[in-house]
Amino acid sequence: MTSKRYDVLALGNAIVDVFASAEEDFLMKYELVKGSMALIDEPRAELLYGAMGPGKVVSGGSAANTIAGLASFGGKGAFIGKVKADELGKLYRHDLTSLGVAFDTAAATQGPATARSFIIVTPDGERTMNTYLGACQGLSPADVDPATVENADIVYLEGYLWDPPAAKDAFRKASEIAHKAGGRVAITLSDSFCVDRYRDEFLGLIRNGLVDLVFANEHELKSLYQSADFDTALAAMRAENILAVITRSENGALALTPDGVVAEPVFPIERVVDATGAGDLFAAGFLHGLT
Repeated sequence: MTSKRYDVLALGNAIVDVFASAEEDFLMKYELVKGSMALIDEPRAELLYGAMGPGKVVSGGSAANTIAGLASFGGKGAFIGKVKADELGKLYRHDLTSLGVAFDTAAATQGPATARSFIIVTPDGERTMNTYLGACQGLSPADVDPATVENADIVYLEGYLWDPPAAKDAFRKASEIAHKAGGRVAITLSDSFCVDRYRDEFLGLIRNGLVDLVFANEHELKSLYQSADFDTALAAMRAENILAVITRSENGALALTPDGVVAEPVFPIERVVDATGAGDLFAAGFLHGLT
């Protein structure tokens, strides 16, 4: 275990998830790409919310899911993310801190509401996310507390955070502080469409030493290197000479190190109920073991 106050500090979009089950034709009717994450504006958010069936409201967001998982394993976690001082923002803060996660980022008093993600779960357990970023877009370098970053063994960033422009600078600030304090920096690529939007920037983070560990699934890896062939993309990541963890759904996971590749088979289950947050919780377990 680390001697620092926190094992992991996560920077991410603070999002309240609204879950609902739906058939495949719902996705077709509203032109939703199954298994993806799409950014939506407020009118689209209202349209989907009105069309969804009965929902369940849960605090979420990729990095926050990971830090919540880490805390459930007994790890010491902290979170930096932006909510508004509204009811959903209060719910979000309560949910995280009740798990023992430090969350001291000041809430916004003006501007858009706390972010929401409308998550449609089809009968096969696959999740399709439609996210209104709201107050998340206000996260800036001013929200990065140097003392908190210095007291974390690993700083963990979600790739989705790259959508709000000021959040990029917040991460760069956190990465610089972490490395100066002897910490490590990790990133999860989050979504293949997210990688499409920011491919060059993500590769720049890897190649310029701003990150020490990369999490990606098979689709994100192939998107990063613009290859339809998994083995070709895998070889490209190995050439970066960085610790990387690649998840492959039913085909297990791979850990790439400068010394070689470690393969771990999947744990067998009878039926997938809901894949939401699967990668987030995988990262939680890996980070907990790493610290």
